[in-house]
Amino acid sequence: MSEIVKRLRERRLNVWNQANEIVTRAVEENRALTSEEQGTWDVLNEEMDKLDTRIKSSLEQEQRSKDADDAFNRLEGKPQDARGMPQEDKATTELRAFLRGEAGAPRFIDVRPASPMIQLRALSKVTGAAGLNTVPTSFYDQLVAHLIEVSGVMQTNPTVLNTSSGENLQIPKTTAHGTAASAAEAAVLPSGDPAFGLVTLGAYKFGWTGRVSRELVDDTGVDLQGYLAMQAGRALGNKFGSDLVTGTGTSQPTGFMTSATIGVTGTTTGQGGAPQYVDLVDLMYSVISPYRSSRSCYWIMRDATVGSLRKLRDTTGQPIWQPSMQVGAPDLLLGKPLVTDPFMPAVATGAQSVAFGDFSQFFVRMVGGIRFERSDDFLFDSDMVAYRAVLRGDGALVDLTGALKTYKGPAT
Repeated sequence: MSEIVKRLRERRLNVWNQANEIVTRAVEENRALTSEEQGTWDVLNEEMDKLDTRIKSSLEQEQRSKDADDAFNRLEGKPQDARGMPQEDKATTELRAFLRGEAGAPRFIDVRPASPMIQLRALSKVTGAAGLNTVPTSFYDQLVAHLIEVSGVMQTNPTVLNTSSGENLQIPKTTAHGTAASAAEAAVLPSGDPAFGLVTLGAYKFGWTGRVSRELVDDTGVDLQGYLAMQAGRALGNKFGSDLVTGTGTSQPTGFMTSATIGVTGTTTGQGGAPQYVDLVDLMYSVISPYRSSRSCYWIMRDATVGSLRKLRDTTGQPIWQPSMQVGAPDLLLGKPLVTDPFMPAVATGAQSVAFGDFSQFFVRMVGGIRFERSDDFLFDSDMVAYRAVLRGDGALVDLTGALKTYKGPAT
């Protein structure tokens, strides 16, 4: 972590402490914030939002620089050809030839993971131990990185199934456990068999197209990879991420908000549907202990919702929102990690704006890799090269018994 990021984080903590002092003073004096205090509070929160954006941008820039350095270091360590130039592996050579449209280059490239076997894992680049050390610098993994950064739900440790083909994937599950009951002596023992069901994951298709000038293809081959990765990954990530939250299940994935059950309906009126401290506590404990104690148990909501929760206090006057003290670690709400997702519903009367629970019960299916194709003929008259990217995937909440619960705002 650079010195710049350290200073920004120190500034973020200092701003939070100033905001916290304002509310603490009002709580101790048992009064509402004065207009002057409210104005200061709003300014401090706005500054925190700006610092969050700067920290995120700085960390992303550091990661891009590190990836580029690692790529060049590996390149320099490869065998040299007769001219003293580094030799590239076959895949890299074919990729560069494909991007430039050289003679003999393949017309399309199907980018796939190294192993065609089904992998059950939680995608993350938070720490080296969580998976960053296993991610090589390549075209495919740059795209996945952007997909995760855009979609907050992918940061909640969902169960990710990566398959090499797109046939329907059926997930067996229990819908009811076996039960026991008392019985009289010599009486027939009661039966209580478990019940089973299936969740089917399909392979919906998401696509992106881009047009690049011939000059850009010829003159900036290396930067072109990053450019295409950012554009395609962001576009696919926005659509796929949106469906993973609120998808209907008809011609698109079934979002977890579509399947989650309501844990708490707010009763405090006149707040525009915003959750109060008691609502969040009730929501947390509406999820049973085995799910609530899971390492994949998260809060998820949009950024604007988090802003309204920074003022909330518990019964002892302590803030229920706690800023993260560690790079890569999420902020905490009532002691549980908090992830923001831009596709979560906004706070409103009657709206389900907050979700909480064990996201390992939400399955995300990814089919193979991301397929890239190019065309030199489609835009022949404008001397441009067309690219397209296709992603196939699906998502569904496997456990509908209460692994994920939502907060619903009151009707008024």
